[in-house]
Amino acid sequence: MALRIFGAVRQSFTRHFEIQSGINWSSLNSLRYTSFYNKLPAEDIWRGVTSVSNAGKKRGRGKGAGKKLAKDLNRGQTIGVGSKNVLWPGLNAPILRGKTLIQQEQLSESNEVDKNMQKIRDQMSNFRFAKLSSIDRGWSGAKMPGRSIGPPDPIGDEYFDNFDTRVLENKIVFIMKGNMGRKRRYSVLTITGNKQGLGGFAVAKAPEVRTALRKSKNRAAQKTIKIELCDGHTIFHDFSCAFGQTRIFVERKPEGYGLICHRAIETICKVIGIRNLYAKIEGSTNLQHIVKAFFLGLLQQKTHEEIAQQTNLLVVEFRNEAGKHPRIVSQPEYCRTNEQIKQNEVLDYNQYVLGDKIILKKDKLDPFFVNSRGYILYLKRKEQIRNQNKVRANMLAFNEDHIKVCSKLEK
Repeated sequence: MALRIFGAVRQSFTRHFEIQSGINWSSLNSLRYTSFYNKLPAEDIWRGVTSVSNAGKKRGRGKGAGKKLAKDLNRGQTIGVGSKNVLWPGLNAPILRGKTLIQQEQLSESNEVDKNMQKIRDQMSNFRFAKLSSIDRGWSGAKMPGRSIGPPDPIGDEYFDNFDTRVLENKIVFIMKGNMGRKRRYSVLTITGNKQGLGGFAVAKAPEVRTALRKSKNRAAQKTIKIELCDGHTIFHDFSCAFGQTRIFVERKPEGYGLICHRAIETICKVIGIRNLYAKIEGSTNLQHIVKAFFLGLLQQKTHEEIAQQTNLLVVEFRNEAGKHPRIVSQPEYCRTNEQIKQNEVLDYNQYVLGDKIILKKDKLDPFFVNSRGYILYLKRKEQIRNQNKVRANMLAFNEDHIKVCSKLEK
C-alpha cells in the first residue's frame, strides 16, 4: 500500500514539474546522440550543401558548378612581406644576430608585392581545360573513352612494359543506400594488350574516377587471354558472334585493308594487334555487349591446322594478289582421297567455318536517278571509255614485264 501511494505521489510531482518547466521528462529516455552530422565526413556534408540536386540538373542549374575552384589566398604570401613590410623576430628573421637581440622594426614600403599578388590571384580565377595533343585524344575530344592510360601496374616481379590500356567506357552509376540515399560511383570499362595477341578487358567501379581507372586497368591485366593471329595481322576466317541483343559479323581482310568497323572494335583490334578486318554490328550497340561478343568470336575461331586435322583435308588458299594460284596453307597427317569424301560434304572454307551457314547480304537498292534521261545520256557518253582505266593499268604492267624480259634476253 505504501509503495502504491509513493508511486502516485511521484507521478503527480513529475506531472506538476513538466507543466511548470515545459520539459517532457518521458522523452528524455529516447534521446539520440547521433545524426548524419557526426556520421558523415565534412566533405560529404559540404557536397550536400553546395551541390545541385538531380531535379535541378534537369532544369539546367549548376552547369558551371564543377568549373568554379576556390582561390587559395595564402598562395604567394610570406609573413612580414607586403605593402607595409615589417621585420618580425622569430617569424621572418632570427631572434639573435651574433650577440645582439633583434627588435621589431618597420621596413620600406613596396608596391610591387601587391601587383604580384593580384597577378597570381587573377591566374587562379581563369578556368582552363587541359589541352591534349591529337595523339592522346580519344574518340571525342578530351573525353576519356578511347584514350590511353598507360600499362598496368606491376604485380610482384611481373612488369607490363609492352602493354597499352585504352578506356572504352566511363560512366556514372548510382546505388541506393539506406542511410545516404543515392550514392554516386564511376564505372569504367578498359581493354589492355601487348599488340602481339595478348588482350584482356575488365569493368571496375569506385567513388573516384582515378580509383576506378586504376582498378579496371589492373583487373584487365589479370584477365589477359591469348588470341591467335593469322600472319600476325588479321583473323583466320570470317565468323559471326553474339551476346545479348548484339550480333557482330566479322570478315577477314588482306594486308593494307585497315580496320573498317565500330570504334570500340577498332580500339580492341589495335590493342591486340589486328590490323586488317571488317566488322558489321546488328542490334544493340551496348559497349560491354560489343566487347564480350567480339572476344567470344575471337576465342571460337579455328586455326588452319585445327581445320585440317578435323576434316583430314588440305586447306588451300587463293589470293587475288597471287593471281588466284592455289597455295597449301595446312595439311593433316592423314589426307583423305576424293573417293573417301562424301557427296554432300561441305568443302567451301567460309561455309564450313560458319557452321554450314551463309551470311545474308541484302542487295543495294538502285538510286532514284537510274531511269532518268540525264543518267541514260551519261552512260552513253561513258560507253566508249568504260574500261579505259583497267586497260591502261594492264598495258603498263605488260610493258614493264616486256621490258624486263627483253633486258634479260640482251644479257
